[in-house]
Amino acid sequence: MKGESFEKLFRIEGRNILVEPPEKLPRPIISPSEEGFDSRNTYNPAVIKERDSIVMLYRAESKDDKITGRIGLAISEDGINFLQHPEPVIEPEYKWESAGVEDPRVVKVGKTYYMTYTGYDRKTARLCLATSKNLLTWKKHGPIFGDFKYEKNNIEGWTKSGSILPEKLRDGEFRGKYIMYFGDSHIWMGVSKDLINWEYIEEPVLSPRKENFDNVLVEPGPPLVSMDEKILLIYNSAGKEEGTLKYRVGAAIFSKDDPREVIARTENPIMLPEYEWEIWGYVNNVVFLEGMVEHDGKILLYYGGADRYIGLAYWTTDL
Repeated sequence: MKGESFEKLFRIEGRNILVEPPEKLPRPIISPSEEGFDSRNTYNPAVIKERDSIVMLYRAESKDDKITGRIGLAISEDGINFLQHPEPVIEPEYKWESAGVEDPRVVKVGKTYYMTYTGYDRKTARLCLATSKNLLTWKKHGPIFGDFKYEKNNIEGWTKSGSILPEKLRDGEFRGKYIMYFGDSHIWMGVSKDLINWEYIEEPVLSPRKENFDNVLVEPGPPLVSMDEKILLIYNSAGKEEGTLKYRVGAAIFSKDDPREVIARTENPIMLPEYEWEIWGYVNNVVFLEGMVEHDGKILLYYGGADRYIGLAYWTTDL
């Protein structure tokens, strides 16, 4: 994606990011099927552009079993109307993902696609990696951070939501390496030479804010965007408001010279639940953004609504 597009949309004023909320389509673009692997819920999609088409990889759940996720594939020429593949392209296989494969993010570097996803075994969520040359067949590389020490719900090793910057850094301490922001509750940074083997930085780079819309948790959204000397992270968050938990979308801009350093952050959410299908569903009051792509003069944002539907929002660019 072109950093110039985001430079115009995301303006920094002091430590605050100013950005106009995107326009939303009023109805979901993908809903659960009547039967099959995606008959209960379809949500939390990744997208990537291939030539003139947009390929979507989305989390799907079936009403016929208790698997928490399989990964389905759909393709579109206009970004709105998608033709869905009849079978999942990734299913649970290994012990660490026995209950589900969830919430993909995808980048392409060279001729290889790199997917981060969550493997779940009904106890622990583990951030996992898979690679592909064609988006249909995937090689799994297993959990990324086998030694991660953070505990969530008294469970050690809990990791989720990996958003990769698909280019090596050119300056600073991490010059010549790839970075990834990952985690839920807090956001940490991972570092890699080859996009396969990762190490993590122990201290979080972004945390919830007690008096703001993201007061309960934060976790990365779509893949990271390179903006001149900065890195844009669009992130998902949860916050309690009058006793109700709501998922909303925010943004943070980091220094490319030191990607642990936050330059600015949104004081107000970019997106929030508004339509009935975003407010009521499998999990209420959720917009959860994971897919973003430039197409036909727009930045298209693909998100899960109430953990049941896939929605589309967009910013218009003049590039």
